[in-house]
Amino acid sequence: MEENLDASVDSLLNVEKQMRLAGDVAGTKKAVIDIVELCYKARAWKTLNDQIVLLSKRRGQLKQAVTAVVQKAMQYIDDTPDIETRIELIKTLNNVSAGKIYVEIERARLIKKLAEIKEEQGLISEAADLMQEIAVETFGAMAKTEKIAFILDQVRLCLDRQDYVRAQILSRKISPRVFDADASKGKKKPKEGDNVVEEAPADIPSLLELKRIYYELMIRYHSHNNDYLEICRSYKAIYGIPSVKEDSAQWIPVLRKICWYLVLSPHDPMQSSLLNSTLEDKNLSELPSFHLLLKQLVTMEVIHWASLWEMYKVEFENEKNLLGGSLGTEAEEDLKLRIIEHNILVVSKYYSRITLKRLADLLCLSLQEAEKHLSDMIVSKALVAKIDRPIGIVSFQTAKGSNDMLNSWSMNLEKLLDLVEKSCHQIHKETMVHKAVLRA
Repeated sequence: MEENLDASVDSLLNVEKQMRLAGDVAGTKKAVIDIVELCYKARAWKTLNDQIVLLSKRRGQLKQAVTAVVQKAMQYIDDTPDIETRIELIKTLNNVSAGKIYVEIERARLIKKLAEIKEEQGLISEAADLMQEIAVETFGAMAKTEKIAFILDQVRLCLDRQDYVRAQILSRKISPRVFDADASKGKKKPKEGDNVVEEAPADIPSLLELKRIYYELMIRYHSHNNDYLEICRSYKAIYGIPSVKEDSAQWIPVLRKICWYLVLSPHDPMQSSLLNSTLEDKNLSELPSFHLLLKQLVTMEVIHWASLWEMYKVEFENEKNLLGGSLGTEAEEDLKLRIIEHNILVVSKYYSRITLKRLADLLCLSLQEAEKHLSDMIVSKALVAKIDRPIGIVSFQTAKGSNDMLNSWSMNLEKLLDLVEKSCHQIHKETMVHKAVLRA
């Protein structure tokens, strides 16, 4: 059997040589594909590997022939009898395609298959290292969705091995705007000389599915740093996906997460904007308790922490069983901190000066805790205030600069002159009326 195979391969190699030397592209491609098929049908995997290497190294071998060999052999990877044979075939094809720009897409797919095998074997670090070798963003002929899917796999593997710095670097290769591209628009016809973009394989998800995967990975990344506002924005993006919005079973847990992470986020203009836009969402009427929670945050009234926690403790613990899991180990403490910060901001709106003791009473905290939280907010520039510790008074008045002082004086002078002018006008009017009465 082996002798027959060797004889058949030798005869085909002679045909391939004649076609190659004659510069016959179609004939050379047919000859090399026949050799690969012959080895596959005989189940001679070692011979197949040897022939792939031999054909790629033949003198003056045509690019089209090498591409045909790699593409044909890739179809047989899933038919290999065992893992060792599969890995050997992938490595052979990988070595053949290394450094050849005309088979860069095939090499990327081979590396991905090898990384999947390593991941199945539990070798996450090795799989991540393999995937990082390939920079698919430079591949002009690769489909956009396949590029995104490949980079997302790179990010996922980095997160799996807790390499958060590299995960962030890789995630920046994808612009979130790419997911908002209108898929309904027709594709532009390639101009002459342009690279022809290949169709993505059937197993690659659609752009909207990739959008969800991307933001789920971003949630994993930001959860590591407890960056609540970015987590909230990621859930907001998932919430905007049409398939999620149409199914209440999907959007309800997502909207709950948006509300929780909004409450957990430190007060700033972005958080305030998201808070108000979420309150205007009609779907929030389906979650009355969360509507009430957000309403309390935008209302300039002091919130009593103990009462709030008693009301929402069950809802808070229920998040563990919903999409995305629990809110994190530090979430309860951070929630309490946000309520304290809200209360301090409320106090600063109503008081220009207040004693520390009275502030501590309003916040239901000890004197030391109230001073600590107030100092933290002043340092983070969330609030402008001064603490006179010897006499225990907090002043919320903003210190005015020289420009502000001049503007204030200018406005006061303008108001004064307006009053003088009005007074003169009134006096003149009274005088004219009095003269008219005397003449009469």
